[in-house]
Amino acid sequence: MQAAPETEASRRITRLGPDYHVSFHAMATPCEVRVETSDAALAERIGIAVEAEARRIELKFSRYRVDSVVGRINAAGHLGLVVDEETSSLLECARQCFDASDGMFDITSGVLRRAWHFDGSDRLPGAQRILDLLPLVGWPKVSWKPPELKLPPGMEIDLGGLAKEYAVDRALAEALAIAPLPMLVNFGGDLRVSGPRSGGIPWNVAIESVEKSGGMAGMLELREGALATSGDARRFLLRDGVRYSHILNPRTGWPVKDAPRSVTIAAYSCVEAGITATLAMLKGRRAEAFLKREGIRAWCIR
Repeated sequence: MQAAPETEASRRITRLGPDYHVSFHAMATPCEVRVETSDAALAERIGIAVEAEARRIELKFSRYRVDSVVGRINAAGHLGLVVDEETSSLLECARQCFDASDGMFDITSGVLRRAWHFDGSDRLPGAQRILDLLPLVGWPKVSWKPPELKLPPGMEIDLGGLAKEYAVDRALAEALAIAPLPMLVNFGGDLRVSGPRSGGIPWNVAIESVEKSGGMAGMLELREGALATSGDARRFLLRDGVRYSHILNPRTGWPVKDAPRSVTIAAYSCVEAGITATLAMLKGRRAEAFLKREGIRAWCIR
């Protein structure tokens, strides 16, 4: 997540049918809140609150900022840092994900981005470069005694796999604190609704195509909860006809083999949906079997 300055000019409010849409750009992705209301001023208040919460979380957890909590944890290293309750809850969530995924969901694997740059090119990193980084990966090497986290020399954490989804959940909570209206918060395709529209009508939500940017692979009806998608539509490498996804195996340092092109998950919260989508991708060719076994509502594209 990269932080951008908050400016009123970057925020847009438009009326579309029964909704007001307030859109802005944060966390390196387009963001919006749709509010079913005829009150433009109220919709704008909600949009301002949603944007403020998105930017707060972006500034707090961005790996690109030395003054963020993540930046300060990484800088402190073995000296350790005592974190606040919100950060502690996210770190504890990450620990639970590591355990539940048999070590595949690992927030220390972000260091591999030093080798991998998923920009759509054909530039693969050298095998030795990856081998040199693997000793810096592995949650068990971290000392986590809440609320203090200590990292071995050279290791880092990266909450990018949790922060955007967490921002969606928090932003919706902030919006509902202003007015209990039908609304949808969408940050880069990860979204959550407050409930159905008036009269129990569902929200129509598109599943993005993996073949064409901006295209649609299908349409879902959502009355409650959240949706999150993990896939390689935007972040990938292509070399000799082989597509390399940005979902990395923390044990090998290489992209997970035979993963779906896209996995969309429905869950109560956006955090839950996002984690599950990532876990499914990490299963590779066993993604669909995992989702079926767990009874998870999911849509996979191969």
